[in-house]
Amino acid sequence: MKTTLRTLGPNEAKAVLSFREQGRNVVRAADVIEVLGKEQTARKVIRNLLRKGWLTRLIAGRYLFLPPEYGPENLGENNALALASLVVEPSYVGWWAAASYHGFTTQKPMTISVATRRPLPPRTIEGNDIRFVTVVERKFFGFKSYDLHGRAATLSTPAKTLVDCLDRPDLAGGAAEVTRIVAGAAADANLEEVTEFALRMKSTALLQRLGFLSDLVGWVWPDALRARLRKAIVPSTRAVFGRAKRQQGDIGFVAAWGLLVHARESELLADVPRIKRSGGAGC
Repeated sequence: MKTTLRTLGPNEAKAVLSFREQGRNVVRAADVIEVLGKEQTARKVIRNLLRKGWLTRLIAGRYLFLPPEYGPENLGENNALALASLVVEPSYVGWWAAASYHGFTTQKPMTISVATRRPLPPRTIEGNDIRFVTVVERKFFGFKSYDLHGRAATLSTPAKTLVDCLDRPDLAGGAAEVTRIVAGAAADANLEEVTEFALRMKSTALLQRLGFLSDLVGWVWPDALRARLRKAIVPSTRAVFGRAKRQQGDIGFVAAWGLLVHARESELLADVPRIKRSGGAGC
């Protein structure tokens, strides 16, 4: 495979040295203009740095800096989660991609979903498909910075990842994959934190899915936490989990949680071990 060397002209070297000294991950067009003094010069330098592999475009006017440590050849950036989390601020990588990162599932999504506070169109960066999901303020919490192979990336915490997947199964691979994620989270999940986060989301359907799936895969809830979940669910409320329409052999109505499950138990539990656990002090 043919690669090009990451050479630098005088103005390009001045910009790169400035970014390196400042320890920058992300560079804005305005930053380059500030370093070089002239907008026309800065625009030319940005084009050259993009071509030579010193910058990767995230969105218009915002670039990821690939420092000298990346070596002399233009190989690009292959840290997909870091790329996705740096496109816009504030934001965090969540749902299926975060569940995979935290070890809740061995599956990796084709598209990385990023939570944001404002709408953005989907993008493909360095071959990675990224979808931006606008999240209301009350649900925009529970994330932190992680070191991903030397890059700082913002992802949802383990507990918030679990809750987000239950809130939006469509962003976590669907009913069967969410079941696997709940099972995968069982060993480390802090049930008190999961309960607090789930209640904070103010979604009855989320609570119903959490109750049903945790029972299905064998979580053991402390009585007090189970009672808090049940109390927050209005008895007459119904939600659907699984297919849009029920088929023969589906689980059907689960009275304990007021949930209509349009999926077979064998489908949901495929490759899922039953895990007995109590609420530990994990994530």
